[in-house]
This record gives sequence, structure tokens and C-alpha cells, in this order.
Amino acid sequence: MEYEVVDVFAPRAFAGNPLAVVFDADDLTTEQCQALANEFHLSETSFICAPTELGADYRVRIFTPSTELPFAGHPSVGAAHTLVRTGRLSAGTLRQECGVGVLDLDVDDDGATLTGGTPMLGQARAPEALASAMGLSADDVAGVPAHMAGCGLPFTYLAVTPGAVDRAVPDTAALDGLGVGEGVSVLSWDAATATAYARVFAGDLHWDEDPATGSAALGTGVWLVATGLLGADGTSSYVIRQGEKLGRPSVLTCTVTAAGGQARSATVQGTVVPIAAGRIRVP
Repeated sequence: MEYEVVDVFAPRAFAGNPLAVVFDADDLTTEQCQALANEFHLSETSFICAPTELGADYRVRIFTPSTELPFAGHPSVGAAHTLVRTGRLSAGTLRQECGVGVLDLDVDDDGATLTGGTPMLGQARAPEALASAMGLSADDVAGVPAHMAGCGLPFTYLAVTPGAVDRAVPDTAALDGLGVGEGVSVLSWDAATATAYARVFAGDLHWDEDPATGSAALGTGVWLVATGLLGADGTSSYVIRQGEKLGRPSVLTCTVTAAGGQARSATVQGTVVPIAAGRIRVP
């Protein structure tokens, strides 16, 4: 089977979040997809299939080394751009079918912009317990409520002081008991530049750190509106820096559209850089 490896949300090659894209995967069973994803052993692998939903251009199945996901950001952005760059689809707006429905991606020469699913927001929670589960103290908390939020996959957001982000160390047992959705984004917010410096720890990665997380970037916008850090009405832009502590700097350029203090939609854009191509045997 033909595949490519690309770096997503990458300002250069060998940065961002690497992704394997496997083409023409319709005949693969779930077990075969899982075996291939474990062989690549990247945070996710995208398997490209023919669509089954009316109006979709293609279907993507997304696997971590251990499980299938209904949706994820960097596998969606990377798959869409790779399909266009390799001539399988034309640039413009693509309709991607995945486990959360059919989503739009706008693809150009450099990368793609993903429009997330319906925003969701959980109840505010005191951030101190979450900070403790991340190896931080109450003094590190930035005084903003923690929320679970998302546009397809929910994450929990913990705002801390700038110097505390790189000191976060997850306590896996504590996190398993807190109910944080797909993971935790520990971030500091710079209002002057509308930029967050974030580290994301994902449950499906056994609480390891992810270098760039498009789904968490979408949810960040929902959380920013809910906490008043971005405007209650209209469209606001924001940027997320991620992956720097892992030596894989990533840039996620985002927007969130709000009305009446509630997020209505969010987008995340990133550059995609091709790294490798080849063939892999079917398990």
C-alpha cells in the first residue's frame, strides 16, 4: 500500500506533528488499520477511503497506535493537503467524512484550514485540583476557570503563568480520575498578541505530550470566549504555539466566531510539509 509521512502545523520540515497517510484503504479491516498505525507508531495515522456520506469527497479513519478516533485535527489537515498535493483531489474546499460527521477543509498550496464541529462547553471548575494533577501549585494558576471544551473532541484547559507551562508533569492516576475528556491543555495566554503557548497531554497517548493538536486548538477558542479572554461577539483570531519543549515547534493559526458570549464555530489552519513516501505491506 502507498503511504506518505508529512509534518503538520510545521513551520519547517522535521517540526510540527508527524502524520502517516495511507491511501486506498477501503479494503483494510479495523484490525489491519490498527496494526499499521502501531507499525508507524506516530501519534496518529490517517487511512483514506471512499466516502459513504452524501456530499463528502472522501472518508478518513484515524488511528493512534492503540485505538481509533472519531476525529482529530492534525490527521484531518494533513490528509486533506496530501490528497490535493498528490493530485488525488483538487484544491479548494474539501468535504471530509469522519466519525463526527462531514467537515469542511479549505486547502491551498501550503496547508489547510479545518472548520471544527459544533462547539461544546462544560461547566467551569476550580483549576487548583487540575493544577495539582499536572504537578503544579495553586500559585501557578492564572486565575481563570478551567473548562472542558471542544469542536469534535473535548479537552480541558488550564491557564497558568508563563513560567509554569514548561514545568507541568502529568500525574496519570490523578488525571484518570478527574474526567478531563481527551486530555489537558496547559497554557499561558498573551492578550497583547492573542497567542497561547500550550502543552497538550493526551489520554489516548497514555498522557504523553503531543507536539501539535488541532482538535485542542479548536476547543481553545471555545474556552477563550467562555472565559472572556476573546470577544463575546464576532470573529476573533488567535495563535497557538505548541511542541517547543519536544523540539518540534508548531504553529496553529485559529479563529473563533461567537455570539452572545458563546462560541458558534472555530477554525484551525496549518502548514503541511511532505517528509517521506513509500509502500508498506498489508498485515
